[in-house]
Amino acid sequence: MLGQQMLAIVVAWDLYRITKSAIALGNVGLAQVLPVFLFTFVTGQVADRYDRRRTVVITQTAAAIVGLVLTFSGENRSVSLIYACLFLIATARAFQWPVTSSMLPQTVPMEDLTNAISWNGSAREFATMAGPAIGGIVIGIWGSEPVYFGQAVCSMISAYSFSRVQVPAHPPENRALPGWRGTLEGLQFVWNEKVVLYAMSLDLFAVLFGGARAVLPIYASDILNGGPQALGWLEAAPAVGAGLMSLALAHFGTISAAGRVMLWSVAGFGVATIVFAVSSNLILALAALFLVGAFDAISVVLRLSMVQLRTPTYLRGRVSAVNALFISSSNQWGAVESGIAASMLGTVPSVIFGGVMTLVVVGAIAAASKELRRWRN
Repeated sequence: MLGQQMLAIVVAWDLYRITKSAIALGNVGLAQVLPVFLFTFVTGQVADRYDRRRTVVITQTAAAIVGLVLTFSGENRSVSLIYACLFLIATARAFQWPVTSSMLPQTVPMEDLTNAISWNGSAREFATMAGPAIGGIVIGIWGSEPVYFGQAVCSMISAYSFSRVQVPAHPPENRALPGWRGTLEGLQFVWNEKVVLYAMSLDLFAVLFGGARAVLPIYASDILNGGPQALGWLEAAPAVGAGLMSLALAHFGTISAAGRVMLWSVAGFGVATIVFAVSSNLILALAALFLVGAFDAISVVLRLSMVQLRTPTYLRGRVSAVNALFISSSNQWGAVESGIAASMLGTVPSVIFGGVMTLVVVGAIAAASKELRRWRN
């Protein structure tokens, strides 16, 4: 995650420096969401049929190679090359997400799973916090190449670390069925488990409209009158909030009235997004993004706990692939939506619109799903 976030900030900065275009920033999401749509059901089959540890090592090695290509391309690092490399890394992540999600329940007792997800989330978010901050500082002092190289090194370390994890082999009787029947089992499970479907949909539409990350370079450069360092802090602020909230959730234990808390946390996400949209100074913007991350962390921990606890072991890879499709659709299509909306409405009105639509989504799903409102973890 540290390498991934370093890559995200250097790509955003380089693209905006070259093009000065909100559309170009939004297309970063398009380049990264396409592999998810192309390979989602294949990745679930891979996670449930093959050695999960080996799959992660392969994907992280591929990500390292792409980082080295971007490092040594120098001044030949064109917009098309950046998009192509983003597509390749997103393909690697598409295969990795169902695998790593399925590995967590194999390494901790089920009664500790929610707590483990909180700790895992806090580690991920602190890496997400450090990545943009480190990337922004390094870009400001030495330029882009060391950041691309740092991403490659992080991927190499990750590949080695996963190679040391001991994961039980799939029992033959629990492996996914071959062919389309086995491939679609995960999708069928999500469709039949309505509370899971509504929880995933809540995240999908809230982040699709409410995510403002794609336009952060515009805020840093043109609205808040900062530079790459300001962009780094803006990128890091949600991760600080999410990391601290994940630690709090891990410390204070299980949230019993989980459905209502999930709905209120996503509503808080929408309100904090609106506050960020109208911010005219860096301190207020950072505070609002901190709350965005904190509210999002509550929703993420509860949703992942629901998905893992309700899914049979032999289906976890394919259900995680469907979950990844929802998450990537919200994050990456949200970036595309942000770029288009900013170019049509203006940056600030587009972010306000996204926050308002998030509140509309929460109200609609709360009204539609009694099961989600009443879900207890």
